[in-house]
Amino acid sequence: MTLFVFVGSLLGAMAIGVPVAFSLMFCGVVLMWYMGMFNTQIIAQNMIAGADTFTLLAIPFFILAGELMNSGGLSRRIIDFAIACVGHIRGGLGIVAIVAALIMASISGSAAADTAALAAILIPMMAKAGYNVPRSGGLIAAGGIIAPVIPPSMAFIVFGVAANVSITQLFMAGIVPGILMGLSLIVTWLIVVRKDNVQALPKAPMSERVRATGRAAWALGMPVIILGGIKAGVVTPTEAAVIAAAYALFVGMVIYRELKPRELPRVILQAAKTTSVIMFLVCAALVSAWLITAANIPAEITAYIEPLIDRPKILMLAIMILVLIVGTALDLTPTILILTPVLMPIVKQAGIDPVYFGVLFIMNNCIGLITPPVGVVLNVVSGVARIPLGKVTAGVWPFLLAQTIVLLVLVLFPEIVIAPARWLR
Repeated sequence: MTLFVFVGSLLGAMAIGVPVAFSLMFCGVVLMWYMGMFNTQIIAQNMIAGADTFTLLAIPFFILAGELMNSGGLSRRIIDFAIACVGHIRGGLGIVAIVAALIMASISGSAAADTAALAAILIPMMAKAGYNVPRSGGLIAAGGIIAPVIPPSMAFIVFGVAANVSITQLFMAGIVPGILMGLSLIVTWLIVVRKDNVQALPKAPMSERVRATGRAAWALGMPVIILGGIKAGVVTPTEAAVIAAAYALFVGMVIYRELKPRELPRVILQAAKTTSVIMFLVCAALVSAWLITAANIPAEITAYIEPLIDRPKILMLAIMILVLIVGTALDLTPTILILTPVLMPIVKQAGIDPVYFGVLFIMNNCIGLITPPVGVVLNVVSGVARIPLGKVTAGVWPFLLAQTIVLLVLVLFPEIVIAPARWLR
């Protein structure tokens, strides 16, 4: 009955249009009332405790780094570098989109920001070259969702705090799955693009490739500094986020000189707005998380799936199907905050590696960003490139299928994630 009260109050509040953060607080209040322990101090204390975490400081700084990167010219130089290297291949602009998405993912960690930058620059070029525009938009949307899987990832930070899992280990474990997602998109793109009568870009001479590499060198150095510092143990993820923001500011203002001092208030304000939304969600979710534990809801769910506890692969498959369904209706951060405290006790009881589970959980949530009916990243592509949402949705299906297959392979063969992660630690 407790589970029904929790789920019913949460879904009921969201169904009538209550914002997710307030819905989480509402279902917490309903749970307290049902258990006869209503106390406003519980809400206040858990919200304050939720925000008072050093690790969460990484979120505003990585968001700021992403905003500075886009405003300071780093994103455009990464795309120019990818065009010089692979733009001449048939279907090369699609490969450019994925290569650029992988590089930008290792800098910003924001699916929406990376997708917006790629769509604004590449979709007009792809339309001019004769590519199917809705399919191109679908490819860029699918490439954008790699950002929360490859470190640095704000999604891993939120999950790590909610699940009490090492964020550094999550970062290292996300590298191989993120690359596999990118490779699956390239293979799928090369198959579907054969139907289009496209014009390949002229092959850039070696001198131009060298110049493009030189122009992008400062941008390409950013992930090396971030991941290298974390892997070497020199900095924590939070400290790496501060370094990333400072580095993006320095490169944008001093090296590339595209970021003007008068633009800084706008950039900082935008980063602050995004941060406030995420942090309020985290605070509200930790109220629910505390009450989920107090109400022993994981034990109720475990009773339903007890036959699967001794079969971890089947259990993982069942959880992934559940997450995929939830992800069609909810954004990335709310899904993490709602499901993590419910699923983690079950995962630990089944003996599943929490880091491995975290990577697949985040990857699955990212796929939800391009899954109708909500599809947040699909809406970003539609808005930036001015393509009707229905057409972008139709264009994304081959790439959505490819990334879902990668997820299924990782469920069936966990060592693909676990072994490289142990080596990278």
